[in-house]
Amino acid sequence: MAGSVRWRSVLFTPATRPDRAARLAATASDVTVLDLEDAVPVEGKDTARDQLKGFAAAVRAAAPRLVVLARVNPIGSPWFAADVAAAAAAGVAGVVLPKVASAADAATVGEAWNAAGGHPHPAMMAGLETAAGIHAAPDILRPGHFAAAYFGAEDYIADLGGRRTQSSAEVLYARSRVAMAAALGRIDAVDQVVVSYGDANAFRADAAVARDLGYRGKLCIHPDQVALAHAAFTPSGTEVTRARALLDALAAAGGGVASFEGQMIDAPAVLAANKVVELAEPG
Repeated sequence: MAGSVRWRSVLFTPATRPDRAARLAATASDVTVLDLEDAVPVEGKDTARDQLKGFAAAVRAAAPRLVVLARVNPIGSPWFAADVAAAAAAGVAGVVLPKVASAADAATVGEAWNAAGGHPHPAMMAGLETAAGIHAAPDILRPGHFAAAYFGAEDYIADLGGRRTQSSAEVLYARSRVAMAAALGRIDAVDQVVVSYGDANAFRADAAVARDLGYRGKLCIHPDQVALAHAAFTPSGTEVTRARALLDALAAAGGGVASFEGQMIDAPAVLAANKVVELAEPG
């Protein structure tokens, strides 16, 4: 299942809001995450965990094909083990593990899942959002550990003691490192949130930069951001037509190099064109 998931839109909602089940189903995000972590205050952790199973069941009943994950609290927190057990009991497709700091974290969450009697082969998404996580990203995301990863800019800058800006220049290194590590691990990387959830233009601009960097999707904190994410991370008809024409031009030239639109094209251009065609295919 994990290998077939598209990660263009990963929509988060507090696990304390089961009243949103129908709306989540109607939003048609690629992935929906019922959040036990940041979206839930300390005093609400037990309630969120208790409501998780019913919430997940309601979402699946309304949208059987929707991929539903649960974000647990970090390893080392007092809620981690109980969160994973609740997620396994809820039958969600897998877990989102925030603030991943080392490659060993994948095994830790897997062991907790298995101990709780969870189904085989859960989809696990890594949250890289601390200095330690960014530093260890290539090791954390090596093949066989996580199905996808996200970059969390807000937590990362808070960990550094820096300041967030509209330009996101302060996170460019970390953002690029996560995309690179995900590519090395042959998994999809999902980009940072846009906290101004009502600003569609800001979301489009941020998503365009993310796609340029190699990201395959966006974290969404509001249903209105889902369609924007899908538009940003699905190649347009014009892009696909151009990519196929480029591949045809190289094939007609017998491979190697060819002239296309006044430029010389070779292997890197072919790789990029093939990726465009691949991303355009339905999940």
